[in-house]
Amino acid sequence: MITNTELEKKGNLFPSKLVSYEQNGDSICFTSENGVQLIITVVRDSMLRFRYATDGIFENDFSYAIDEDQSHGYSVLDLTEDEEFIWITTEQIKCRINRVDMRTAMFDLEDQLILQDELGFHWEESFEFGGNYVKMSKNSMDGENFYGLGDKPTTFNLKGKRLSNWNTDQYAFGKDLPELYKTIPFYIGLHSAKAYGIFFDNTFKTHFDFCHERRHITSFWADGGEMNYYFIYGPKIAEVVTKYTNLTGRPELPPMWALGYHQSKWSYYPEAKVKELAAGFRDNKFPCDALYLDIDYMDGFRCFTWNKDYFPEPKRMVEELEDDGFKTVAIIDPGIKIDEKYEIFADGLEKDYFCKRADGPYMRGKVWPGNCVFPDFTNPEVREWWADHYKTLIAETGIKGVWNDMNEPAVMEVPGKTFPLDVRHDYDGNRCSHRKAHNIYGMQMARATYEGVKKYIFPKRPFTITRASYSGGQRFSSTWTGDNLASWEHLWLANTQIQRLGMSGFSFSGTDIGGFADQPTGELFTRWIQLGVFHPFCRVHSSGDHGEQEPWYFGEEVLDITRKFVELRYQLLPYLYTAFYQYCEDNVPILKPLVYFDQEDVQTHYRADEFIFGNHFLVCPIQEPNVQGRRMYIPRGRWYNFWNDAVIEGGKELWVDAALDSMPIFVKEGAIIPKYPVQQYVDELEIEELSLDVYYKNGKQNSVYYEDDHDGYDYKMGLFNLRTFKLTGKSKEIIVQQHVAGTYESNLKTMKVTFHGLPFEIKSASVNNEDVSLESIGYDKESNTIILQENFTDLRLISE
Repeated sequence: MITNTELEKKGNLFPSKLVSYEQNGDSICFTSENGVQLIITVVRDSMLRFRYATDGIFENDFSYAIDEDQSHGYSVLDLTEDEEFIWITTEQIKCRINRVDMRTAMFDLEDQLILQDELGFHWEESFEFGGNYVKMSKNSMDGENFYGLGDKPTTFNLKGKRLSNWNTDQYAFGKDLPELYKTIPFYIGLHSAKAYGIFFDNTFKTHFDFCHERRHITSFWADGGEMNYYFIYGPKIAEVVTKYTNLTGRPELPPMWALGYHQSKWSYYPEAKVKELAAGFRDNKFPCDALYLDIDYMDGFRCFTWNKDYFPEPKRMVEELEDDGFKTVAIIDPGIKIDEKYEIFADGLEKDYFCKRADGPYMRGKVWPGNCVFPDFTNPEVREWWADHYKTLIAETGIKGVWNDMNEPAVMEVPGKTFPLDVRHDYDGNRCSHRKAHNIYGMQMARATYEGVKKYIFPKRPFTITRASYSGGQRFSSTWTGDNLASWEHLWLANTQIQRLGMSGFSFSGTDIGGFADQPTGELFTRWIQLGVFHPFCRVHSSGDHGEQEPWYFGEEVLDITRKFVELRYQLLPYLYTAFYQYCEDNVPILKPLVYFDQEDVQTHYRADEFIFGNHFLVCPIQEPNVQGRRMYIPRGRWYNFWNDAVIEGGKELWVDAALDSMPIFVKEGAIIPKYPVQQYVDELEIEELSLDVYYKNGKQNSVYYEDDHDGYDYKMGLFNLRTFKLTGKSKEIIVQQHVAGTYESNLKTMKVTFHGLPFEIKSASVNNEDVSLESIGYDKESNTIILQENFTDLRLISE
């Protein structure tokens, strides 16, 4: 008997008419005539979850992305119906379900349409793998724009793009590649000055079309699994990003040293080279907090080992580096060399912890050690086993941070550069193939690493970095954008990618400053440093094949300029640390694209050169060679030129001068910026005087400064201070008030306050509501500077 499978293939299938629905607490289950079920769950008043089952059977409800510690709750859930529709109404949104075909639409409470299904949910049976290709298409509104999706190396606004998610090792990747190292299937839609988010929590290969195939249709689909997505209503982009980040989890506060300048290369060895590198930074008075060891520190690239020819006494070396202010960060890859004499391999083999093919043999692949096997990090026992191995690096040797690479997972010399699709995974008890586990493999390795480093670095805080990840991976690690290229195009990409990651919940990110592949010119390296010091993670990393990439190798001019900007980062560490606190505590991204900052200004919708650093700085990198400035857009409001205090009214594009030793930096009026003195590394000095730069505003503005011990967990027991500064500016008076919340005993004794842009000459002052002489507060007329006790509560400067 001959069967024509093409005749059996049905193509796209759709839900038929609604026949019943039932509410169970916060969820309503809808059933169609052809057996499709849709469960809509009210997660919050502004967030709904949609799950579809084509045969009435839902998968086990398990997600690596969702933070189990996040808070849920809503105020209103009303369920009503009419002849055509079922309506779900919360305190912020309405959801309409069509009785004819179960298509849905989302409205605000003023009945403005936010998002509606076009074809809506549909599916296609997979005859090759089983299960379904699950699909969703939505109508795109006039003037709608799209943002997010993680580290995609493309234009910031995704309208017109078609992209996919399959974590891939992309050496020297190019612009507009659809797939890179991370999978973050979350995007933001913006139209009519209102924003919403879609998080498609599906770990199979996923695809997104933002009006590419059809100009008024946006769609997303997956090669398997469930149609399972969250609708998140703003209406502000800031609210969407915060709610998504809360849903998928926030990281804990990193140690401050992790925010300093870091230096890496493939590879620094032997020990003498590492010591020479360390001496270079200190001799050149170039601040640096961390040095990285790439794969050559290991014995034959075996994880958790040392090459004793290169590093005969690693513990001693690490201690000596720390004595000079350097933390040591070491790389760990997932590939375990097949070697019966290698303890990790033998132990993992005995415990059956390595990934296997469908028919039973271990998955073998070639990476740096040669033929390797790979731990199944989706197995909680394997994660715990892996975490315990960090005892040798962290507790016994003194390594302070760990860097996970090649964890897409990357495999050499095979089609697709990764595991075969038939490899099996535990998936925390939900056994599956690599088709489902591929995109979360790197995240689960980073999770195991984080748990191990945290266990053995305690009572200090862990620092980890990963190349591959999935939504929610920010809970366990920082990240970088991978093997970029020393080119001006990649400098532009670096700027765009880090802004995109911040919008996607993954703020603690950076790039290989200067480019990993190829060799930058001194000018390119300088301009990249200028951008990199304003990224949350600041690390120079390169392939040693292409030459040296330490700042002094480019000559005195480059050394002086890059030192100047790295010193600026160290001065701004209290400001950056405060931004990290707001990210970790309140889910606020550290970098804010202009559209995040002012979504009602249509001029921001396609701009990505400029960004907001923290809450008060406007930064715009120079991204072309041989230029002495650039045109940039100044967002609405009044801004001070950081270099000369010139005030600019925003809402327009203009030319800004920027010779090689400068870049366009502006400060928002009303800002109060905390600054440290320049240090060669974090906590080199005991800071007893904090500088405050106050930028005059005719009006009111609040700023905050967070302080704690810079490491450890005392802050979780309330041992921190959150200082709120309230500025009130008038034509002939300025008032600065300080409120301190917290129980941390600060080392600060005084605050040096410098005023910028005062429209009057200071003639008199009062502190804490008592008149004082200008001499008693150290008033310097030339610099507009005064000195106050750190616990002041009220300062008034008057022109009369």
